[in-house]
Amino acid sequence: MPDFLNIDLTTAEWLLFLVAGVVTGVINTLAGSGSLITLPIFVFVCGLPAPIANGTNRIGVLLQSAVGLATYRKSGAMDLGGSKWIVTAVIIGAVVGALIAVDLNEEAMNTTLGLLMVFMAIVLLLKPSRWIHDMEIDSARSNHPLAIGTYFLIGVYGGFIQAGVGIFLLAALVLISRYTLRSGNGVKLLVVFLYTIPGLAVFFWNGQVHLGYGLAMAVFQAFGAWIGVRWVIRFEKADVWIHRLLIVVVAAAAFKFLFAN
Repeated sequence: MPDFLNIDLTTAEWLLFLVAGVVTGVINTLAGSGSLITLPIFVFVCGLPAPIANGTNRIGVLLQSAVGLATYRKSGAMDLGGSKWIVTAVIIGAVVGALIAVDLNEEAMNTTLGLLMVFMAIVLLLKPSRWIHDMEIDSARSNHPLAIGTYFLIGVYGGFIQAGVGIFLLAALVLISRYTLRSGNGVKLLVVFLYTIPGLAVFFWNGQVHLGYGLAMAVFQAFGAWIGVRWVIRFEKADVWIHRLLIVVVAAAAFKFLFAN
């Protein structure tokens, strides 16, 4: 255990942690895929093996989600209507994903995810009105077997990898369940917070979590999450800017998965 508490960072690396953590906290709160920033830092700066980096990354995800969720609830801006089935399906899927012990072809997986991100970018660009709307939440749509299956698969992916799950989850919340981007982000934070707990427990039980580096990054991510939620709550046209941020993040994620591996 002592090895998993030891932190060996230079001043420049601490600065990198600060900037990356805050930026990641904001991005994960408003869109998703911030793990594409933190995972390489854990691997290449901290020298953690990929499985341990994957587990360690969940600490920041958990803390930033908790802070973002608390900030949302305190503001009274959260609308959790129809979220019961969503939360249940994603949590069950996340447990399954964290327990998966098969040898996946990483290259094929990255290509598939990259193509999914390209498709998501096309959807974002072709019909913005589907993302920026004032429609009421349709809880019946969330209870539909196909919707539950979709949320379950998102949970499986999130439990196994994490990177990019926020984008898929937010897309399902907006396009399937009719949440606005603003309210959908609140539900997303709740879902991610709850499903990260069992996933992190599985990684921790298997000795794949570095507490020192994870907590160090998590503090900065939590601050970034607080900034992100405060901005969403106070800014009247938050949905428009979240949509624009999603386009940028999805394009960057597509490039990362398809060309930067």
